[in-house]
Amino acid sequence: MEQEILNRLRAQDELLQKIYTSAEKTRKYFMWTLIISVAVVVLPLLGLVFVIPTFLATIGGAYGV
Repeated sequence: MEQEILNRLRAQDELLQKIYTSAEKTRKYFMWTLIISVAVVVLPLLGLVFVIPTFLATIGGAYGV
């Protein structure tokens, strides 16, 4: 009886390790997805902050404003 309980505990421990490993992989996947999404959205917006004033100055100079 006691040996059966120990065998079940070992089996559960192995399954918990597999679940933990899978959860960590999923967490890392979501983290990199978030980082890439922020880079794709925020970096172009920061670029526009510098490009728009230059563009407006060029357009204003062309029209004499």
